[in-house]
Amino acid sequence: MTQLRTVNSTALAENSVSITPQIDENIPLNLTVNQRYKYWRLRILYSMIFGYAAFYLVRQNFSMALPILSAEYGYSKTQLGGILTIWSIIYGVGKFVNGYFSDRSNARYFMSIGLLGAALTSCLMGFGTGIYYFGFLWAINAWFQSMGWPPVTRLLTQWFSPAELGTKWALASTAHQIGGAAIVLLAGFLIQRWGWQSAFIVPGLLVMGIALFLFNRLRDTPQSLGLPSIEAHQGLIENEEETGEERLPPKQLIMSVLNNRLLWYVCFANMFFYIVRIGILNWAPTFLRELKDASLLSSGWQVAGFDIAGIFGGIAAGWISDRFFTGRRGPVSVIYMILLVTCLFCLWYVPAGNQILSAITMMVLGFLVYGPQVLAGVASADTVSKRAVGLAHGLTGTFAYVGTGFSGICVGWLADQYGWNGGFIFFIISAFLSTFFFSLTWNHRAQTLAYQSPEETE
Repeated sequence: MTQLRTVNSTALAENSVSITPQIDENIPLNLTVNQRYKYWRLRILYSMIFGYAAFYLVRQNFSMALPILSAEYGYSKTQLGGILTIWSIIYGVGKFVNGYFSDRSNARYFMSIGLLGAALTSCLMGFGTGIYYFGFLWAINAWFQSMGWPPVTRLLTQWFSPAELGTKWALASTAHQIGGAAIVLLAGFLIQRWGWQSAFIVPGLLVMGIALFLFNRLRDTPQSLGLPSIEAHQGLIENEEETGEERLPPKQLIMSVLNNRLLWYVCFANMFFYIVRIGILNWAPTFLRELKDASLLSSGWQVAGFDIAGIFGGIAAGWISDRFFTGRRGPVSVIYMILLVTCLFCLWYVPAGNQILSAITMMVLGFLVYGPQVLAGVASADTVSKRAVGLAHGLTGTFAYVGTGFSGICVGWLADQYGWNGGFIFFIISAFLSTFFFSLTWNHRAQTLAYQSPEETE
């Protein structure tokens, strides 16, 4: 029978000064464990948000350049969509591979190196015009980009407990929207002022500096700073079998991930969901311009609204799943997805030229899109051991970017052949399939929380 144990966090706090921290920042050594935890958790959280937002500055700039590259060099949507698909495939494979290595690496080094490499490839994109040149460099960019989120998932599960993970994951995930909104506004301004090349070079140089800042701010685990684990610190009930799983050799740990049925449901839900999420994000500047008669600047503002609204949608989804569903992510994801399908129909039928209604619809869509995006990541972490979080999220990320691959070349081809009606039908069907797979995870909670009553998790 499974044995459970409870850690007395009060006793740890009382004896906290006896733990010698391994820190070289000007932090007083006589602080208690609670005080040091409060400092480091805040520092890690804002560093992750700022650092991962920077990845988007040298990722989403390509989407903003798509209409200009098509108009200036005559590249078709299928050709440009092919680059998006290649990027997605390499990014997806990279998330799985780098998820494995991230679990066994120092998050501080891993994430900083990835950000620096992505910045360099973005700079180089501004010095060529050939379709193969773009494709080659953006493929390299995808690999470095895949080194960004796995260390974030590792840091989140090391520094925050399952009882609060939905909310904290949602806060960290605001980096997607912050970075996405910042780059569409910045790139729109740069392209109009100095041409499309500046949308790659200027953000690339800026992000190189941010990579150094990130390296200075991040630290790996609480234990690396002389602190107890987050479970011990918060006095959570721990499953002894889970503790034993932490000592499993890599091969067995990998098999424990691959044999996880719930994780596969999340993978397929994420795959179909990402067709919608990334399809809208990548193609919105183009379909808003062609289908809704929006200018490039107006399209940029509407996509920024999509991302900004997503900040609140993601945080709300994480908080609701923690507070009202006691750590169950499935119900909230299903509710969001049903509303998302309705909103896709609304955006499809917004009259051309009605920029206000189009912008409002894009904002509602952004709010709804980023709820499941946050919760899919949390759900993948909930199903596995802490030691395998990067690998599990890498697997769901691989499936997500299989979906992203479809959102690139398939949406481009459908738009070329059937107009944007074909693209929206593809988005809606994908959203329905995602809803179905999310519904299969309806009752699941993290293993640690499974041994607690709803009252104990509040």
